[in-house]
Amino acid sequence: QVQLVESGGGLVQPGGSLRLSCTGSGFILDVHPIGWFRQAPGKEREGVACISINDDTIYYADSVKGRFTISSDNAKSTVYLQMNSLKPEDTAVYYCATDIGYGLKCNDPIYEYDYWGQGTQVTVSS
Repeated sequence: QVQLVESGGGLVQPGGSLRLSCTGSGFILDVHPIGWFRQAPGKEREGVACISINDDTIYYADSVKGRFTISSDNAKSTVYLQMNSLKPEDTAVYYCATDIGYGLKCNDPIYEYDYWGQGTQVTVSS
């Protein structure tokens, strides 16, 4: 069974930084991509970043390129999302997700991700 747990969210001022962590069990980082998604109030869930060690792929949404960095620590089965230069529009609940029964790729649509964490709230406000 796949379990994912996000942590690291919080309240930060515009221009500040946060590092989110996604850890868990039932998946293998060398095989299964991990995606970060976010959902703001009244908006659809959207992809933010993804890392796929299997095919050496890293993906970023245009809205976060140059500000967010995704990385992984295989020994800890953990994926990080370093978020710098945060803006109020980055406020959302952030989720990590994956799938293990299908050859998931980072650019697959959101509905292909079957396993999700509970989310961590990020609020950017002065």
